[in-house]
Amino acid sequence: MSQSHVWSLPNILTYGRILAVPAVMICFYFPGHGPRWIALGIFIVAAITDFFDGYLARAWQQQSRLGQMLDPIADKLLVAVCLLLLAGRGDIGGWSMIAAAVILCREILVSGLREFLAELRVSVPVTKLAKWKTTVQLVAMAFLLAGPAGEAVLPGTQILGLIALWIAALLTLYTGYDYFRAGIGHLVRD
Repeated sequence: MSQSHVWSLPNILTYGRILAVPAVMICFYFPGHGPRWIALGIFIVAAITDFFDGYLARAWQQQSRLGQMLDPIADKLLVAVCLLLLAGRGDIGGWSMIAAAVILCREILVSGLREFLAELRVSVPVTKLAKWKTTVQLVAMAFLLAGPAGEAVLPGTQILGLIALWIAALLTLYTGYDYFRAGIGHLVRD
């Protein structure tokens, strides 16, 4: 890979999304509403870069293997760490832990399936529904990251986040099934 692709704007946006993960985590170590708003701001910027890195890479023909590898990792790290932080703080609890577990398990299982299929040189393209799933996940995380700070401004913020989390979990199950259906023939061939 050329040096220019390593430092292309789409890849820099992906690197930024990865760096956003510890930045959001640090916010959770401080009390009060201010750090929650900062975490939300960092998360929103990171979520926006998720759209632009792929779009710009295609538009500017700067797609790279590094970017193709790092983009889904950055997405999964951001969502997984936020889910863990929110569960640890109690913003996600009770029955909603099932929705969070479904999302985490699907992400790990699909990543493993994609890695296995990549060795067989089988590509499983991302569907439009999977992109919607990611969007709903990001919206859920945003509402839940606002948490008590969001409740002070817009009562119902947390319940909206939990509803979106459940919708994301249902979409996660469906899209996960799609991936396994596409890959099952390759899994049982031996």
